[in-house]
Amino acid sequence: MSIRRLPEHLINRIAAGEVVERPASALKELVENALDAGATRVTVRLAEGGLSRIEVVDDGCGMTAADMALALERHATSKLPTDEIDQVATMGFRGEALPSIASVARLTLESRVRGADGWSRVIDNGAVVGDGPAALPPGTRVMVEELFARVPARRKFLRSGRSEYAACLDVVRRLAMARPDVAFLLEHDGRRVLAALQPEDRPARVAALTDRALKENSVAIDMEREGLVLGGVAGLPTFHRGVADHQYLFVNGRPVKDRLLTGAIRGAYAEMMPRDRHAVVALFLDVPPSEVDVNVHPAKTEVRFRDPAMVRGLIVSGLRRALDMAGHRVAHRAPADAMAMFRPEPSGGGAEPSALFGGQGQAAVTPGGAPFAGGNVVRDQRPTFFAPPPQARAEPATAPLPDTGDHPLGVARGQVAKTYIVAEAADGLVIVDQHAAHERLVLERMRAALAGGRVAAQALLIPEVVELDEPACDRMESRAPELSELGLDVERFGPRAMLVRATPALLGRGDPAGLVRDLADELAAFDEALSLRERLDAVAGTMACHGSVRAGRVLSVAEMNALLREMEATPHSGQCNHGRPTWVKLALSDVEKLFGRK
Repeated sequence: MSIRRLPEHLINRIAAGEVVERPASALKELVENALDAGATRVTVRLAEGGLSRIEVVDDGCGMTAADMALALERHATSKLPTDEIDQVATMGFRGEALPSIASVARLTLESRVRGADGWSRVIDNGAVVGDGPAALPPGTRVMVEELFARVPARRKFLRSGRSEYAACLDVVRRLAMARPDVAFLLEHDGRRVLAALQPEDRPARVAALTDRALKENSVAIDMEREGLVLGGVAGLPTFHRGVADHQYLFVNGRPVKDRLLTGAIRGAYAEMMPRDRHAVVALFLDVPPSEVDVNVHPAKTEVRFRDPAMVRGLIVSGLRRALDMAGHRVAHRAPADAMAMFRPEPSGGGAEPSALFGGQGQAAVTPGGAPFAGGNVVRDQRPTFFAPPPQARAEPATAPLPDTGDHPLGVARGQVAKTYIVAEAADGLVIVDQHAAHERLVLERMRAALAGGRVAAQALLIPEVVELDEPACDRMESRAPELSELGLDVERFGPRAMLVRATPALLGRGDPAGLVRDLADELAAFDEALSLRERLDAVAGTMACHGSVRAGRVLSVAEMNALLREMEATPHSGQCNHGRPTWVKLALSDVEKLFGRK
């Protein structure tokens, strides 16, 4: 078999397969060219998700006719004036985008430099079919039609127009976030779908392009370490989504998808969010060009850092510091379906007394308070003006009630179902899940104690024997020294039992047997090479769950208020150890709407 030199058109198509995978890939390259040209406004028009037509118009510096001819040759670019490829400061630099697109589609390139006439060049799947003057404002207009029409092997692997449109929309959204100083407009099949027409700051642009509620349910990030600068916004742990499509990562203004960065985000939100939920973040990382390699893949969506450990540490520290500053904040939007459950009582006098007293099984009572005699219930058809017996308790006030305006979580007014604390704040009602809230408080106390050395232990008067299967006992025995640092002293007591001599003092009087069983299950999921200290949050979370106030326990008003005050002073108290919110707020305006006052 002889070796032959591949023809130029086949070389171009092979190269195009690396750069242009789908319409979104071509669109990304064209918009990046517009941004590198100094555009202040970029307009994108799509037809059939980009399968039929992609049009990008900008008001950048434009190109002369000679520059246009050179730009359509492979590896020709104005963005790399020297040979220092490790000092790239532009979005593109490889000089492959335009010739690659032109080799697999019909490309119409029109451009005009200020103070000169415009020029147009048309390339149809690698062949020049048109070249001449064009009338257009200063800037550049690029139109791509029938992508992969003559490459059926690639065309059949494209998805539906709806799927390709979704990918194109994601590309424009990410680039619009990367450059909040540039106005963006996206139209699909003649319909405007994205408009960011005013230059704005990063948080405002991110919120406008993702979720308007993010602005009120996020924290700003600003951190610098050894020349690396991290900025952006991070959603509160309770402001999450079921998929990770709202995590936007940028390195030196370039949208990237990097496993190191996504892993750092997951680590920063660990034990503050349910495992099947994902944070909403937009992180902007500025790194010296010499510390990052952007020439990993022709698509330029992958990067490689010279010191990945430092980058990961910066992201984790920056996110956790910002979330710590959020304190007890929580995304407390009342669900619409929950609000719909509030219904006014129907007017009229036909209501049955049993319904007014909470259902069947209660004796009917006359307006005077005496039970009706006889086996048959006499139904009074007159309007009822009496109330059912009180179902709660009242405590005598021993001191003046504190002012609700002094406390963000308000002042406790009562307890519902022995589980939820109802507090009155200056701007509404706050409902707190007492178990979830106290669980987080205990965990944060354990973390603070462990940071100071070790958690104090409370010796049991009579050690407790806990029976487990033999593998579970082996796991507990191998981790006994580390568990001791957490205040839990255990030792082997035969082949299938563990002896508990002390429990963490922070947990109070709990259930040592239940705690040890749950910890044994938790340790079963650990990698043997992973130290217990590295999985502190999981273990401490399990311990905190056993030591927190349980649902069903009656609390005094003083205990309720003490819990609220500690929540206000404790970081991350807005969510429990499993990521669920610990409190929600019903705004006063919502209460007034329920009663028709607004």
